[in-house]
Amino acid sequence: MKRETCKVLVIGAGPGGYVCAIRAGQLGLDTIVVEEKTPGGTCLNVGCIPSKALIHAAEEFHIATRFAAPNDLGITASAPEIDLGQTMAWKDGIVKRLTGGVGGLLKKAKVRTVYGRANLIDGKTVDVDSPDGPVRISAENIVIATGSRPQAIPTLPFGGDILSSTEALSLTRVPGRLSIVGGGYIGLEIGTAMAKLGAKVTVVEAASRILPQYDADLTRPVLKRLEHLGVTVLADARADGHSDGVLTVTTAEGQTAIPSDKNLVTVGRAPVTDGFGLEGLGLTMTGRFVDVDAQCRTSMQGVYAIGDVTGDPMLAHRAMAQGTLVAEVIAGESRSWDKRAIPAVCFTDPEIVTVGSLPDGSTNQAVAMFPFAGNGRAMTLGRDDGFVRVVFDKTTELVTGIQAVGVGVSEMAGEFALALEMAATVTDIAETIHAHPTLGETVQEAALKGLGRALHI
Repeated sequence: MKRETCKVLVIGAGPGGYVCAIRAGQLGLDTIVVEEKTPGGTCLNVGCIPSKALIHAAEEFHIATRFAAPNDLGITASAPEIDLGQTMAWKDGIVKRLTGGVGGLLKKAKVRTVYGRANLIDGKTVDVDSPDGPVRISAENIVIATGSRPQAIPTLPFGGDILSSTEALSLTRVPGRLSIVGGGYIGLEIGTAMAKLGAKVTVVEAASRILPQYDADLTRPVLKRLEHLGVTVLADARADGHSDGVLTVTTAEGQTAIPSDKNLVTVGRAPVTDGFGLEGLGLTMTGRFVDVDAQCRTSMQGVYAIGDVTGDPMLAHRAMAQGTLVAEVIAGESRSWDKRAIPAVCFTDPEIVTVGSLPDGSTNQAVAMFPFAGNGRAMTLGRDDGFVRVVFDKTTELVTGIQAVGVGVSEMAGEFALALEMAATVTDIAETIHAHPTLGETVQEAALKGLGRALHI
């Protein structure tokens, strides 16, 4: 058995793991990262990046389809067609470039990469079943960054025509009829894209409405757009099973049969905490997640955990921030988790961004909203649905939350998060000059409205 030693051993080269390894390497720490498949993890290989590529291609196709009919812009085009196999090849090319880039960054930081399945022997030792034979790695510090996997449900086990998001992002043909079980952001992102590509989409959601983690004001424009795209949404519904091309669903009205060529199950993600010996360490757990402190330390000295295995929110950018923190902690820097805000983006149509607190009806909370219908840039883009909303304290004017729903609002997430991290007041935002004409003006306009000084509404 080949033997290696290092200061830092990272298990998993997803967004959290590879960022942790790169930062550790930059800090001069002897670092090894173990990855079973390809650098980049779920996000880069079968999640964030592939889904956004599909969303973009679907939107382009949808626009071309619209131009094949009479339209306000006066553009005439022939009826478009799409070769989804070619689209997926283009997507795969992007993924390959990015994964190659990650590999290059790891090498630049002098991080050693060992490919294969890791198995924890104890809190200092990991065995890897690599293509070149078994490797035993002894490390002073171990970072668990194994991520998460799609959550299955007993009535619809993955396989055949029952797809997880991974398989859905590799389809080479647009399904004629697609049922989506789970009306969260993953299902709606893929479902919206498929509807734009021509699939007949039905969404089955157990809660009373789609995207239940957001308030109804934010989700209403998304629901309206789904209806416009011909997507059927069944709320308060349960998927009972699939057989012979039919999905059986129970609603308040009783049981119904939905013809489905493919069925996408998106009911959440489960942390990957099994299959690599983690249970043998006896770490303190919070439910199914690894319990960590403000420095991402687990209950065992020298063992850290970052990303999806540590709980919600399961977001790549949270994992990256945790990875940076852990590398700096191991290097001896005084660091702890002190983030005021983590933006969350739902790439539906229209997009949703939330940062910080939502309106809760408390007496000292103020809420100001400005609609995109009052924004010139939104009008010139042909999409003025949605709004920007600022939540702040009535007494101190401290901004505690910012949300938006609209086309392209994902690019505002950084401004929203920065405002909260810098402890901005509503006056700070109102007095910040925003470029005209831009969608970002709505942030300033919402703040002005909160101060009773609205100009364009």
